[in-house]
Amino acid sequence: MKIPTELKHKPVIVSEEYDLIDGRLAYKSDTKGLSLGLAQWNERGKVDISAKVWRHTGEKWSRQSEEMPLHRALDLAILICKTKLIFKERYRKNEKDYPKFPLLDRIGLQGGAMNVSICVDNEHIEEDLDLFDKCLREDDELISERLRTLMRILKELEY
Repeated sequence: MKIPTELKHKPVIVSEEYDLIDGRLAYKSDTKGLSLGLAQWNERGKVDISAKVWRHTGEKWSRQSEEMPLHRALDLAILICKTKLIFKERYRKNEKDYPKFPLLDRIGLQGGAMNVSICVDNEHIEEDLDLFDKCLREDDELISERLRTLMRILKELEY
């Protein structure tokens, strides 16, 4: 399925047929593509690049498609990597302490920091931590493949 070009987000680089590789949703995903392009929120004379996840209901392009600035997409990648590391080391921690000490890490960004915390407002947090851990383990092959690919590309970029 071709990503639309007549909408406000103007795709420049696209990954079509993303639904064929969308993790456990492969071949049955409504996410039909990803793109990098000119942001829909651009004002005259000011241009930003954004990433967009394109979703299709089977009949039309979905309002649940999402556009985000590139730094936000990278922040999500950072959060995923840090979360994977936290859960890898989880067996050494006493998760009963999480509600008392929910801040797990602060990652320095832009002179500030991104907090990585347990959601203490979730009344089922202990059960949900276990479910989250189970999902991470079940999807480890999918996630790890993408992280290895990201690592290889970052090395090519000399990071």
